[in-house]
Amino acid sequence: MDYEKLADLLFPEIDKTPEDYEAMYPERKGLKEGAITTRLAPSPTGFIHLGNLYGALADERLAHKSGGVCYLRVEDTDEKREVEGAIPVLLDTLSYFGINFDEGACHLGTEGSKPSISDPEAAERGDYGPYWQSERSHIYKACVKKLVREGKAYPCFMTEEEIEELRKYQEANKINPGVWGEYAKHRNLSIEEVKAHLDAGEKPVIRFKSNGDPSKYFKVRDAIRGEISMPENVQDVVILKKNDLPTYHFAHVVDDHLMHTTYVVRGEEWMASVPIHVQLFDAMGWEYPIFCHNTVLMKIDETTGQKRKLSKRKDPELGLSYYKELGYFPEAVREYLMTILNSDYEEWRIANPYKDYNEFNFSADKMSDSGTLFDLNKLNDVSKDVLAKKSAEEIFDFMQNWANEYEPEKAKLLSDNKEMLLKVFDIDRGGEKPRKDLVFAKQIFEFVKYFFDEYFVYESEWPAEVSVEDRKAILDAYAKTYDPADDNSAWFAKVKEIAVSLGYAEKPKDYKKNPESFKGHVGHVSSVIRIAITGRANTPDLWTIQQIMGKEKVIKRVEMAK
Repeated sequence: MDYEKLADLLFPEIDKTPEDYEAMYPERKGLKEGAITTRLAPSPTGFIHLGNLYGALADERLAHKSGGVCYLRVEDTDEKREVEGAIPVLLDTLSYFGINFDEGACHLGTEGSKPSISDPEAAERGDYGPYWQSERSHIYKACVKKLVREGKAYPCFMTEEEIEELRKYQEANKINPGVWGEYAKHRNLSIEEVKAHLDAGEKPVIRFKSNGDPSKYFKVRDAIRGEISMPENVQDVVILKKNDLPTYHFAHVVDDHLMHTTYVVRGEEWMASVPIHVQLFDAMGWEYPIFCHNTVLMKIDETTGQKRKLSKRKDPELGLSYYKELGYFPEAVREYLMTILNSDYEEWRIANPYKDYNEFNFSADKMSDSGTLFDLNKLNDVSKDVLAKKSAEEIFDFMQNWANEYEPEKAKLLSDNKEMLLKVFDIDRGGEKPRKDLVFAKQIFEFVKYFFDEYFVYESEWPAEVSVEDRKAILDAYAKTYDPADDNSAWFAKVKEIAVSLGYAEKPKDYKKNPESFKGHVGHVSSVIRIAITGRANTPDLWTIQQIMGKEKVIKRVEMAK
């Protein structure tokens, strides 16, 4: 076979070689020794999920902690699954959670459109573009032409029907399915046969001609899992589709080489493809990057009690929109993901509660190599810790921005009551043990809504120890004696007087010792007052709440509860 002639027959328009492109994209300069280059390479399928952020944070930390580069490459070669506008949404969402890229498809063009290679205002930046795979067809074809010229790839004209028949035959005879070895019927077509197919208007795919031996194993380094051993690939995989776009297998090999990616972070579901990718790197004569196969995010199924993968269908918390709509602070989500990305992060954070997470020594070998458990309750606990360190001003500003976008009917209410809310958010915020009851914006609004008459409801039951008649008597006495000029001690002294005058113990311990001597204790009386004013049995400091509300609203609530 004259492979040179075959290559020219298949790609007459391609006049550049991989070496030409290597000269166009030289090794990155100015990086210190040990610097890592990573990439996030999403497909524009429209659903932005927690796994995207989980992987992007690992990419960003590995690169930037080492003084390297993290770039965004868009793998948009699957036209059937592509959703228009998906990449701008991805960029906006990742940026919201604090992930930004040094180069790549990281500047939005007009309405998020793909950039034109000749457009100086293209929606990308960097010296290794285009960063949209659909714009790199000429590069892939030059690399495919090299493999054809060297007898390592060939045109395949097998129809879908022929491939399906082959699959059924292999399954029936318990033969490893696929196009390989003797089942690769077009592997050794002559030039004349190839030309005849082309003259008949048939468009081929280009398959890699595997020389793998399934009885042989190879070893490759994985930065998370250590050295892994796998059997060689035997499949003649498609590397160029009929539409002149590459498959993921081949595109990632070409792009990661020419963009000088040093660490490839991706999900463990891609481990099965490593034999193909290693074989393609070897065939091109290129050194392969260090693979980092991270684990899938899992949760404990409420029904079975067993671990399972987070599901788009079953688990709304998989989508990043879930956290934006509820109003989680981006820092809180990022902080939690750091605890499940690196095994020693939580311990570091306890020892360094106020340090920036950028100071943590993030590394691939501290990433989990088994199913990573995502726990929404743990995220909420982390969020409480994060918000406990925020100022009232920061919390208000975030709440306002959240309401503007997701709860516009509440936005004006917030802005009109800024001064009051700053005081509310400041309750018990300072000191060595600041309050930890705020989680996300929607919950925070629910937490403080009793300050607003239009949202006020009685959420708690009245204390069983207090009769309806006593409840009215307590509130009558409270309305007559309440004075906002009283300090906390004087205010509570009056509450005690009301309790004692109605037959309630001044101290809970007295009631506990002699329950038959009292109707209840002062705590039951103060609960009546608290529920009357806030609608809840549990709130932050009631004296402070009343100071913020003002006497008019306090008395109005007390009268309303009688």
